[in-house]
Amino acid sequence: MQNLLLIGCGGFLGSVCRAVLSGAVAKFCPDFPLATLCVNALGSFLIGVLLSLNLSENLRLFLVVGALGGFTTFSTFSYETVRLFSSGQNLAAFLNAFFSVSVCLGFCYLGTVIR
Repeated sequence: MQNLLLIGCGGFLGSVCRAVLSGAVAKFCPDFPLATLCVNALGSFLIGVLLSLNLSENLRLFLVVGALGGFTTFSTFSYETVRLFSSGQNLAAFLNAFFSVSVCLGFCYLGTVIR
């Protein structure tokens, strides 16, 4: 139960931060999804920093799973792909990137056309 509370509170914080940052950035560039790019880039950077530290399990759940999970799930995808490249699993990293992007775009499109 404590783990779920840590994740939930972190998720709340991450979601609010995403809304605030997205709203601020979108004012400067309304015709391009720059806000999403900024959130995803910042989240990817932060997950790299946080997962390179020796965090306690509670702090990892709150910050990484909760806050960054609420902020962006793209950060997890980025970290997992970098981890594959770093461990020499280049084909797996490429396939993860290719299929994550293409399958998710495909499913998003499918979701827009199914009624």
